[in-house]
Amino acid sequence: MKFKLRVSQKRWQDAINKVSLNLKGRRRSSSTNRGSLISDSDDTQDGPRQPPVNYENTYKLEPDTFFPTKKAEDIIKSVFTNNLENTAYNTDTGKQLSTHLSDLIRTQVKQELGLKNRYKIVVLVTMGSKEGQGIRCASRCLWYPQFDRFASYSFYNEHVFAVGTVYGVYFE
Repeated sequence: MKFKLRVSQKRWQDAINKVSLNLKGRRRSSSTNRGSLISDSDDTQDGPRQPPVNYENTYKLEPDTFFPTKKAEDIIKSVFTNNLENTAYNTDTGKQLSTHLSDLIRTQVKQELGLKNRYKIVVLVTMGSKEGQGIRCASRCLWYPQFDRFASYSFYNEHVFAVGTVYGVYFE
């Protein structure tokens, strides 16, 4: 029994050695074998290597400025007014329109915050046709109430209702 076990272990070791020898001889060239992960040469580099950029921790636990809820609400209001003023709800284009509106709101809120902010922006837009029904929109979030904020605005016309909510979550 021990002899058979030693023979099978030797076969496994020989198979592993053959595979490793085959892999060592392969080189990745720029035009062929792009899927290979093994490269023995540096001839695929263009120019000298740049050192990696190391960022220092800031250890900031509080934001410099708080999330501007009033400005975010004004942005939602202006986007809804400009895009939904004379619009009737269409079920075929409702998804694209709500996605487009949320993208517009997010980009304008990010521009308002500037480049050096630490807020993650989440935008939710809920739309539907106004046909005499009632609707309630609710959401739950896990956040730090001292720094995290939200802004919400509801828009109505004869045909469409829309509710937009922007969450500003501080990222430490």
